[in-house]
Amino acid sequence: MATIVMESIGRVFISLQQIRGVPRMLTEAAPSVPGTVRDTDVPYYFRERYVCSGYRPLHQNWRYYFLSLFQRHNETINVWTHLLAFLVILVKLRQLAESVDFAGDPHSWPLMILVVSSLTYSAFSATAHLLGGKSELCHYVFYFLDYVGVAQYQYGSAIVHFYYAVDEDLHGHVRGVFMPAAAALSCLSCLGCCYGKYCNHSLPPWVRKVCQVVPSAIAYAWDSSPVAKRIASWCAAGGGGDDDPAIAYHFGQFGFFLGCSVFFTFPLLERCFPGRCNFVGQSHQMFHVFLSCCTLCQIHASHLDYAQRRELYLRLHGGGEAGVFAGLYGATLAACALIAAIMLGRVKRVLDADAKSK
Repeated sequence: MATIVMESIGRVFISLQQIRGVPRMLTEAAPSVPGTVRDTDVPYYFRERYVCSGYRPLHQNWRYYFLSLFQRHNETINVWTHLLAFLVILVKLRQLAESVDFAGDPHSWPLMILVVSSLTYSAFSATAHLLGGKSELCHYVFYFLDYVGVAQYQYGSAIVHFYYAVDEDLHGHVRGVFMPAAAALSCLSCLGCCYGKYCNHSLPPWVRKVCQVVPSAIAYAWDSSPVAKRIASWCAAGGGGDDDPAIAYHFGQFGFFLGCSVFFTFPLLERCFPGRCNFVGQSHQMFHVFLSCCTLCQIHASHLDYAQRRELYLRLHGGGEAGVFAGLYGATLAACALIAAIMLGRVKRVLDADAKSK
């Protein structure tokens, strides 16, 4: 028995050693890979405040940027936080598929849209952080794609909150306007983020933050209003742990989103430790972590609501609304993609004009 245990430990140790050797093998396979550069060596709109080094040089081949997934630079943690979140959500989707009939039950489609939109924004954001440093144009292309992902995730959040978390009183007041307004606010958020990035080419960074934060905050306030009212009603009734098991996860998503907002808006860690957060410790990395936790709480809460509030949402949404909301999701995604394409055309004209003036 001891021999078998020692052999098993030895195999695990060898496997760990092989995994740890992956970055070294990749580096040896590409010995000419250039090192990182300082902030002064990249365009100013690539720079993050208080992050002084760790930037990847522009205009390398695509292989360099893909291999940089396993190298140390100031975007490494940003990429991996979203990649790991993507994998966790994918596992969650597989678990849900074992108990939820996504194909046969239209009332499960809002939950499916939330999970798909979560996977989409995670994949788009990871791609932006991994490949957005190749060139000025690629920077805008991939980050505009990221903003499309964020906007469609906002719609995914709205649909599960309105479908599963809303109470009868609020539903009666906003039934005809809630989802169209959520779709419009998602498009406005996408426009604000794209326009803010576009302005960042010629205006101070705070302009970008205002354009990104204000529309997104309005969209979140609207999309989360059914959950906020439900939490307020639960607190007014004195609470209770067993009558609403999803409430703890709704509290969790609110708390994690508050953390998201703080770390996205203010570079707290970099400001406290300037020059020491070039690789790890950036506020944006913490934003990714909090956002991933918020998403997982949201998915779990929505699944509990789907399972336990069926009588309520069958009564409120029994007229084929799930199919309508799914179609509106597709229309919202298409509208956001169109907004990004139009803004990208404006960016390309500015970059072409800059190139001709040099």
